[in-house]
Amino acid sequence: MTEQPMKDEETQLAALYGDLAAVDLHPLWTITRDLLPPAPRPRSVPWLWSSEVLTELAERALRLVPVERGGERRVLSLGNPGLGGLPYAAGTLWGAIQCLGPGETAPAHRHTPGAIRFILSGDGVATTVDGDVCDMHPGDLILTPSWNWHDHSSASDGPMLWFDGLDLPMIEALDAVFFEPYPDVRQPDSDPHNRSEREAGPGPRFVSGAVRDVLTTEHSPLLVYRWQDTDRELSRLAAESGEPLVSIEFVSPETGASVLPTMNCAMHRLVPGARTLPVRRTGNGVFVVHRGSGSSVIEGQRFDWSAGDMFVVPSWAAAEHASEEGADLFSIGDSPVLRALGIHRELALDAHQQVTGVFTPAALRPKDSVGV
Repeated sequence: MTEQPMKDEETQLAALYGDLAAVDLHPLWTITRDLLPPAPRPRSVPWLWSSEVLTELAERALRLVPVERGGERRVLSLGNPGLGGLPYAAGTLWGAIQCLGPGETAPAHRHTPGAIRFILSGDGVATTVDGDVCDMHPGDLILTPSWNWHDHSSASDGPMLWFDGLDLPMIEALDAVFFEPYPDVRQPDSDPHNRSEREAGPGPRFVSGAVRDVLTTEHSPLLVYRWQDTDRELSRLAAESGEPLVSIEFVSPETGASVLPTMNCAMHRLVPGARTLPVRRTGNGVFVVHRGSGSSVIEGQRFDWSAGDMFVVPSWAAAEHASEEGADLFSIGDSPVLRALGIHRELALDAHQQVTGVFTPAALRPKDSVGV
């Protein structure tokens, strides 16, 4: 082919691409690798938020930011640096720390994103979920399922802090976010409290290993999972298994499915001296350190953590965990959706397939000039 026909062809090809762009069409042959990579390439990155920083900023917010209609909640959301400024911990999951001061009420509302609360510190606060007043204590898991009215009220003389987990990014991606304020600031008080605990039935509330693949739009009828029950089950499993890590997932006592149709909640116990092998899983995970200290290596980067720290494991990132003193980790994930769609995958690696780096939480500490 002579030089002139080649130039003519290049000119025609450039014109074709220009004309395609002008009418919002995309030639697949130029973007196949971006759309169909050989493995997941989440935009979110492994990251850790220090409890020291979170608590100090939450205390400042308590002093400076009132809870009232308009703001609705005093919440500090975890923003993953890989997501370009979005207030999401991972591509499908919202994670945050919420704080409520003495005698305050966070007004009632409802929304299509489902939510959970894992209590970090404080006492004397209750979440009312569709008329059921659920008392909250450290280590408890509280569900506020999709489109259920909920408000938070304090009868305490001190603050309470808890972790918020929502499927908001996922529901937003599906263009299905709805929100509605309750007609009053609070729902009416119910007496006695904790109705769901009395009415949920005798079925198991935890499973170790795989959760049943139950395709259901229903959430768990049990809205409160108490720490003492979780601790007892973890202790039993750790004594029986002899493994460095035991994990349980909170499930509906009625169906055995995950507590919410879009989110799973789990607790993991690392026994003293534990070190796990790295594992890759599809689906994002956000972890909250409930007790103890240790470290995790996530896609080659080491994160040292202690009680109150929060960190994210993006989809398909190799993750391994270790603790000299022992530790309990709470987590949320999006695995119910992946299981329902048949795209959940898991791959165990050996000790030589992970490269270790170091993460320094001090890099996240706010400068003196940072405000709230």
